[in-house]
Amino acid sequence: MKRLLATNISKIMKFIDIGANLTDPMYQGIYNGSAKHEPDLPHVLERSWTGGLDKIIITVGTLADCAPTFEIVKNDERLFATVGCHPTRCGEFVPDPEGYFASLCQQIEQHREKVVAIGECGLDYDRLQFCDKAIQQQYFEKQLELAAKYDLPLFLHCRNAHDDFAAILQRNRDKLPRRGVVHTFDGSLEVAEALIADGYAIGINGCSLKTEENLSVAAKIPDESIMLETDSPWCEIRPSHAGSKYVRSKYPTVKKKEKWEAGSLIAGRCEPVMISQVLEVLAGIKGKPVAELAEQYYKNTTEMFFPAKHSD
Repeated sequence: MKRLLATNISKIMKFIDIGANLTDPMYQGIYNGSAKHEPDLPHVLERSWTGGLDKIIITVGTLADCAPTFEIVKNDERLFATVGCHPTRCGEFVPDPEGYFASLCQQIEQHREKVVAIGECGLDYDRLQFCDKAIQQQYFEKQLELAAKYDLPLFLHCRNAHDDFAAILQRNRDKLPRRGVVHTFDGSLEVAEALIADGYAIGINGCSLKTEENLSVAAKIPDESIMLETDSPWCEIRPSHAGSKYVRSKYPTVKKKEKWEAGSLIAGRCEPVMISQVLEVLAGIKGKPVAELAEQYYKNTTEMFFPAKHSD
């Protein structure tokens, strides 16, 4: 069996992954509709805890994600969730807007101790084939009512839509005292600075660190405004990415069909344990110790999503 390589980072640092899609079929061994290996989410989680993860927030992108998500988190005090509707899925509101909204409310109320954010919500103009601009805008703004109603921060998505995204947040700013985080950030420094000025944090994962331009932007984002994530099973740091030259922790992988056995990491499938690599890239581009940054990013995340625990 392939063995996870231990790193000094995981032994001394604590991490919180603010965005992991653990209901994705890949963790059930299913890829593009075809079963390739046995379900292995328990192994994925065990690697996470061994690798330094203290908490994981599972991303919900549609009402249908809620049941499997809360089944995963219910018996583990380290697992939490968002509740919301991804911009590309906002068409689900249309047949019965009030009913869909009420169902989201019901999910939050039934699992109040596990829900730490509203989302994933926002705007995605790169994939308008799934949902047009007007529908996205209408139901992004509608979901802000959830954040206000339940006093929760936002877990936000923005792709090629900053002006409209910012305008919607700005006109609702008085009802959003807890703000939130813009995850998988890959925009310009100007956009990052505008979001930070309005109280939002910046989520960084492998997709935020692909190009030299990405690295230049990330290097200049204040540490007090950064949170770490993996967006598993997506957004791994690949050898072709500019950020890969700063990666120190290595995770041996196998091909999903040919060589899988219990405990294997799968080539091309990101896992929460790989959050250490995101930290290493940030430390490399900023020229700062990993321990210093890990402590700051953990603090940032705890203050936003787990304020009662932080105050203790």
